[in-house]
Amino acid sequence: MRIPFAAALPFALIAAVPAQAQTDPARTAVQGLDDGLLAIMKAKGTVKSRAASIAPVIDRAFDLPLMTRLAVGPAWTTTAPADQQALVAAFRRMTIAQYATNFDDWSGERFVIADRIEARGGDKLVRTTLAAPGKADIAISYRLRQTGGAWKIIDVFYRNSISQVATRRSDFASVLARGGAKALVAHLDSLAAKGSF
Repeated sequence: MRIPFAAALPFALIAAVPAQAQTDPARTAVQGLDDGLLAIMKAKGTVKSRAASIAPVIDRAFDLPLMTRLAVGPAWTTTAPADQQALVAAFRRMTIAQYATNFDDWSGERFVIADRIEARGGDKLVRTTLAAPGKADIAISYRLRQTGGAWKIIDVFYRNSISQVATRRSDFASVLARGGAKALVAHLDSLAAKGSF
């Protein structure tokens, strides 16, 4: 199992707001993702089979269109609608491949979700810990926003400070500057194919 991210960002302290941990819909969304990840780790199999299993879980858990827009940044507003759709599709392929590649084996790992769900404006933050026997715990936090009546993940913070969306935006900016949306689609597809994240 590998969970690499890059480029630390300052992560503002978030005021904690008590919530019913067992019934909070944001917690339920993260629990669904965690359960799906454990299932593909335990099933092992090929990257392709894990990708097929985790894809519907990713679609339920993440707001991929919003994450794509946030990762592309200001260039999104000047991108043609057809190219926007292509970017969202490529971002989805990359995200599915990322999880299928990184969560490839199970050796007793488990996810622990914090009881307290935190509020940040209209969003919620669900903190989790990936615990593995004999290894240091890894903190992974999920920022969720309500969309279409459901709470969906819009960003992932590795060790509570590394924003996946901000890291992607930094990576994507140079590709967009060189070749526009089509170059970025090719870049995302290349990342998905190589399993390089």
